[in-house]
Amino acid sequence: MLTATDPVELLERAIGYTRGTLGTVTDDLMSRRTPCADWDLAALLAHMSDGLDAFTEASRGHIDIAPAPPADTTVGELREKACTLLGAWTSPAVISARLGALVLDSGLLLRVGALEIAVHGWDVGQATGVGTPIPAGLARNLLPVARQVVTDDDRPGRFGAPITITEDVEPALRLLSRLGRAGAWAHQR
Repeated sequence: MLTATDPVELLERAIGYTRGTLGTVTDDLMSRRTPCADWDLAALLAHMSDGLDAFTEASRGHIDIAPAPPADTTVGELREKACTLLGAWTSPAVISARLGALVLDSGLLLRVGALEIAVHGWDVGQATGVGTPIPAGLARNLLPVARQVVTDDDRPGRFGAPITITEDVEPALRLLSRLGRAGAWAHQR
């Protein structure tokens, strides 16, 4: 069962956190490894750009399933796309969006968007060496989303195996562990 947190507000908090981590990106870091297997920072930023486009498209009731052509992505472009995304969902006209044959509830879609944006924001921070933790309240609200949408079918392709931890650790570490990301990743570079 998902949290009662408003999905647009959750999206806004995730974007705010990630915009902060994007401020640590410089051109000389683009080849740095990230917690996303086989991706350097440039590839992660391109993936984030494509994701922001898809979540914005969803506000119109349809998500194009064709992959975006590879392109260099700047931090400024990502910030602009994040603002466009938030604006598109501030007064949405759709309650669902079509992705191929699937029809996705807009509330769940926005929560998944918030999850993706926040976790990739964390990934960016790990790659740049800043490592700003996901805020506890945001992580706490994203945990039910991760539990609902990340299944064994997503492993090992999109996510690593969950990391076993105790439930008494901070919410951000519980969230990252659920998604197969180690809290001490930055020290493993």
